[in-house]
Amino acid sequence: MASPEDPMQLDCYRIYSHAPKIVPGNSRREWMDAFQDRHPYRCLPLTMANSTGWEILCPIDIEIEWDGGELEDAIRITSSAGEAHVKSFAGSHFRRGIVTMHTGHLFRTPPGWAVWCSGAPNWPKDGIAPLSGLVETDWLPFPFTMNWQMTRPGKVRFEKDEPFCFITLMEHDRLEEITPQLRMLDDNAELKHEFQAWADSRADFNKRLAGREEEAMRDKWQRHYMRGTKSTGDRAETSHKTKRRLPAPVEFKPEN
Repeated sequence: MASPEDPMQLDCYRIYSHAPKIVPGNSRREWMDAFQDRHPYRCLPLTMANSTGWEILCPIDIEIEWDGGELEDAIRITSSAGEAHVKSFAGSHFRRGIVTMHTGHLFRTPPGWAVWCSGAPNWPKDGIAPLSGLVETDWLPFPFTMNWQMTRPGKVRFEKDEPFCFITLMEHDRLEEITPQLRMLDDNAELKHEFQAWADSRADFNKRLAGREEEAMRDKWQRHYMRGTKSTGDRAETSHKTKRRLPAPVEFKPEN
């Protein structure tokens, strides 16, 4: 297991020169933009999840058509890039409406760390769902694939440069050291006081909002979480982030 002193690193070994691009996760979502006042962006946990990892982008556009059958020939995958490009990127290896996409990379992490792969967070696609995987990239000498499950017969399209895979890291060995403890809120007087302050503040704000009180209508929503403050006025004791900008992958340059 890596120690706190060890440098944290994610090595992304391209298996071939034209492997799919890897970019930092983007907090923006079209469905969030479509809301009046773009108010889904007020939900900080949503935007932070969207950007807590890296996206792997489709190198070509593909259209997937499934007739509901169980065998490989029940799925047809086409692209404007041509059949040869489709075969190098996507196929149906697991049958039953599952589409397999190749990341084109072999990932390596420090001991004890793994790559969690799935679809981009909060990026729903009608007719198809991402299958998540936890990969022991601290030893694995071959690449993993990203799989999607068709949810019904029909057609689904992925555009070129649309994320088909999202990766983030987790220290999976240490996860097993955690034992969740079930407790009553009454056991923690300070936390209960802070919770009650939040509940009272929320109820009061919603009442004023329902009554179209001028200040509440102007504010529209409470910003405690966004500001990293409690309803008591105290600031969060630990690190609080409102944006995450992960580094873009850089080319490795060996020392002479």
